[in-house]
Amino acid sequence: MESRRTGFKNPFPRPWMENTAAAAPAGGSSTGVKGIIAGGITGGIEICITYPTEYVKTQLQLDEKAGTSAKQYNGIWDCGKKTVQRHGVLGLYRGLSVLLYGSIPKSAVRFGAFESFKKVTVDEKGNLGPIDRMLCGLGAGVCEAIFAVTPMETVKVKFINDRRSANPRFKGFVHGCSLIVKDEGFGGLYKGVTATILKQGSNQAIRFFVMETCKDWYRGGDPTKPVPTIITGAFGAFAGACSVFGNTPIDVVKTRMQGLEAKKYKNTLDCAVKVFKNEGVLAFYKGTVPRLSRVCLDVAITFMIYDAFMSAFNKIWP
Repeated sequence: MESRRTGFKNPFPRPWMENTAAAAPAGGSSTGVKGIIAGGITGGIEICITYPTEYVKTQLQLDEKAGTSAKQYNGIWDCGKKTVQRHGVLGLYRGLSVLLYGSIPKSAVRFGAFESFKKVTVDEKGNLGPIDRMLCGLGAGVCEAIFAVTPMETVKVKFINDRRSANPRFKGFVHGCSLIVKDEGFGGLYKGVTATILKQGSNQAIRFFVMETCKDWYRGGDPTKPVPTIITGAFGAFAGACSVFGNTPIDVVKTRMQGLEAKKYKNTLDCAVKVFKNEGVLAFYKGTVPRLSRVCLDVAITFMIYDAFMSAFNKIWP
C-alpha cells in the first residue's frame, strides 16, 4: 500500500484496509444463505428417516439403574419390541414433531454458520487448515446449540420421558410446551444448555474436522475436484462414528439434565458426578450402539443430501 501524498510504500501493509472485492470468491456473499436453505431442507428429510433410532437411544439413556425410575428395558431390541407392543409402530415416532420442528432450523443454523465461518477462514485456494476446520465446526455447533438444539432437545426428551409414565400429560407439541413453561418458566426450555453446548460444539468440531479432512485427502488439495455422493456418504458415516465415541458421555449427561427428573441435579457437573457414583463409568456410554447406528446414518445422509443441494444451488444460483 502506497501513501497517496508521498508515494512511500508502507512496509507494514494492512490488508483489511484494501479493496478485497476482486479477491472474494464468486458468490461468496450468498454462501451462508445457500447453506441455510440447503441445511434446512436436509434436516427435515434426515430426521424423518432416522428418528426411531433416536427414540430408542433416548429411552435407554433415561432407563436408570438406581433412583425413582425402575429399569424397563434390557437393550435395544427389547426397547423397540416393547414400544411396538404397547403403542404400535408409530410409538417409535413419539416426539417426531418436536424434532421435525427443530431439525429444520438446527441444520439451517449449523450449515449456515459453518459456511459463513469457512468463507472468512479459507486460504487463497479455498482450502481450510486443520485447526480452522475444527474451529469452524465448533462455532457451528455452539450456534446451533444456542439457537435451536437446546429447546428442541429439552422438549423432545420430556416428551419421550412423559411417555414412560402411567398417565402421560403431554397431548401434543403446543400443549407440551405450554405445560413445560407453566411448570418451570421459559427457562424450562433451556434445561441442560451447558451440556448441550458442550455436546453440539464437540459434535460438529469432530464431524466437520473429519469430513473436511477426508474430502481434502480425496481431492488431493484441489478444492474444485468433486467428491462422489457415495464417497461423501462413507466419509460422513466415519465422521459420525468419531463423534459418537468422542462425546457420548456428554450426551448422556445432557439427556439426564433435560429429563422430567432433572430437578434432582444441581447442575451439569452434579449430574455427571451422581451418574458416576450411582451407576459407574459404563453409564456414560448408555445408548452408544443405537446412537452409533443413528448418527452414522444421520451424518452420512445429511452430508450427501446437503452436498447435492449445494451443488444444485451453485449451478442455478452462482
